[in-house]
Amino acid sequence: MVDDLVRLRRELHRQPEVGLDLPRTQEKVLAALAGLPLEITTGRRTTSVTAVLRGRAGRARQADKAGADKAGADGGVVLLRGDMDALPVHEATGLPYASTVDGAMHACGHDLHTAMLVGAARLLCAHRERVAGDVVFMFQPGEEGWEGARAMIDEGVLDAAGARADAAYALHVFPAFAPAGSFASRPGTMLAASASLLVTVRGEGGHGSTPHRAHDPVAAAAEMITALQTMVTRRFDVFDPVVLTVGVVQAGSRRNVIPETARFEATIRSFSADAAARARDLVPRLLTSIADAHGVGAEVEYIPERPPTVNDPVETGFARDVIAETFDGARHVAMEHPIAGSEDFSRVLAEVPGAFLALSALPPGADPETAPFNHSPRAVFDDAVVPDGAALLAELARHRLDRVPASSKDLP
Repeated sequence: MVDDLVRLRRELHRQPEVGLDLPRTQEKVLAALAGLPLEITTGRRTTSVTAVLRGRAGRARQADKAGADKAGADGGVVLLRGDMDALPVHEATGLPYASTVDGAMHACGHDLHTAMLVGAARLLCAHRERVAGDVVFMFQPGEEGWEGARAMIDEGVLDAAGARADAAYALHVFPAFAPAGSFASRPGTMLAASASLLVTVRGEGGHGSTPHRAHDPVAAAAEMITALQTMVTRRFDVFDPVVLTVGVVQAGSRRNVIPETARFEATIRSFSADAAARARDLVPRLLTSIADAHGVGAEVEYIPERPPTVNDPVETGFARDVIAETFDGARHVAMEHPIAGSEDFSRVLAEVPGAFLALSALPPGADPETAPFNHSPRAVFDDAVVPDGAALLAELARHRLDRVPASSKDLP
């Protein structure tokens, strides 16, 4: 399948789509799944694709009409997720299969995730007799800040097999951080929670030569930005940190005019519920206090986005064992610290025990310390990891279903 999967990945890469509406991507996924023994539904609010494979227990229930409404209950259910959306980034890789869409790029590797999940579906369908229960394949749009997972959960993806999933797994590629082909994970918090900060500072405009006759929102905004960076190092435990980055600053039209307003936007990352709650309280208080000192007003919007992505410790250990059995124990890297990125697979793991795993797609000859990272217009991901990702997803589902109905707490 390798050639077909790589071809699919590159077709997706050439035609990236952003957000919740991915019609060409959905069309490609449906074509790639055509002919497989899957129960396929598409999203009502989004262009998602949900496919259910009935394993041995599922087919036995379907043969028994009396058991038709308790699908998934006996043989267990595993969910596998692959996100499909791209980013509003203009590609600068120079690859022969680079994006043909101006201002859009698969800069986070979701094209690989989609191809891997298609591969896992084909593998499991080809070996249905070895699949004890049901598998839900979750092809998700809108991971990049569009709440695609939330939309699919609201439409019932966690219960798509007729019963709640017993476990859920997802892979994410990174073009750096570890030797190529390495899998990485950790129990507990794997990725950060995220929040948005939107600030508008309102002052009184005037001439740049007489700032005392105005109320300068630019000076106030500059002090706010500096103070925020200091606060996160002084008000939070270094072992339970908060990361705050200002990515947007806007003010003024000419160098000698003090404008009426200035605005900035920031992303805030945290790794515990306590740190997230404290940031939500402290940040607005700091900003309004600085505004008062400058005699300006501040409109502060603090918007919680995603919760932290928390791996179930038992499921993470199980995934590590499957990696060792499928490949080699040396292929797994135990992560000492979480990643400060955020993921809406966190919403799945908040309801179903499971694990989110990283996979290094470092290109040949690249240095993991300096290779362009996810979201870079120059990020390059090695196709060679696609079959390994597909194989691991399939084996996670197969091995986990062999252990259902045992709960995750009962896994060795």
